[in-house]
Amino acid sequence: MNSTEQLLSYPRLDPLDPVSLWRGMVWLRSYDERAVALQRQGRIGTYATFWGEEAVQVGALSAIRHSDWMFPTYRENGIVTLRGLPLERAWSYFRGDPGALFDPREYGCAPQSVPLASHLSHAVGWAWSRMVGGHDDVALAFFGDGATSEGEAHEALNVAGVMKAPVVFLCVNNQWAISTPVSRQTAAKQLVDKAIGYGIPGERVDGFDVIEVAESLGRAVERARNGNGPSFIEAFCYRIGPHATADDPSLYRSSVDEEHWRSMEPIGRMEESLIREGLLSYSQAKAYKEAVRTTMLEAARRLDRLPRPDRSWLGKGTFASEVFIGGLTGEEVLS
Repeated sequence: MNSTEQLLSYPRLDPLDPVSLWRGMVWLRSYDERAVALQRQGRIGTYATFWGEEAVQVGALSAIRHSDWMFPTYRENGIVTLRGLPLERAWSYFRGDPGALFDPREYGCAPQSVPLASHLSHAVGWAWSRMVGGHDDVALAFFGDGATSEGEAHEALNVAGVMKAPVVFLCVNNQWAISTPVSRQTAAKQLVDKAIGYGIPGERVDGFDVIEVAESLGRAVERARNGNGPSFIEAFCYRIGPHATADDPSLYRSSVDEEHWRSMEPIGRMEESLIREGLLSYSQAKAYKEAVRTTMLEAARRLDRLPRPDRSWLGKGTFASEVFIGGLTGEEVLS
């Protein structure tokens, strides 16, 4: 690294500061692109990309406070870096490193869920317990269009509605569950229509518009925090890239559709708007992107210096007396 190059800390998000939201999206985009490069180089394993979905993640995160917990899927695998998790620890998850595990209480973030919808019940349980305990914290639960076909999604939404649990269910409808289009998931014209069956408010937003996402989430979070129960937000967007690095979307969909949606991706739209309004210059945008890129490259070097996982680690953390999360034993985590 050149001595004149500056490493950045993760950007702090403010829903009222559009430049901070743009920075957050640039951070996640660079994280995602570096992760794909690491996978192609054999430095991590299969990786789930989220190129183009940065507006949903940044807009949502900007609307909650640190005591509110996120419940992400594999598609939001980098969002916890916007709460301070070191980049190399986030990437090390994809090479089977137990060191990628973190104390959820430190970052206000549950472990990423790979099984569809299984974490939604966890979000409801956490939120309900906080409500019963007299706290006003809110759970933010991400899930995709494919997860709406899972029974656990129904169970979580139903219980949350009945108990008025303070949960914001954020459905990221990118229109593809691997190779299954949303039209094969449901006959509903919009996924948000499902909210009616649970007696909870629903709203559909442009998932490529970070401001619209932040404003919608802000209203839903306020409702939950004030004791008015859960909400269902459908962020309508498109999975521009493959499902993951092992996927080839050309086998099941048209590249014409991809290019159509790529032209509407959120970072370029936001950047043009900020420059037009005089809140950002071309030179400032270029300098920030380069600084973020340098930060990601240095984090990738730190990843390479971490010990490689080996077979002896497979059973680590099995017993409660063993250290496995953030230097804590299982007994301490559960206490």
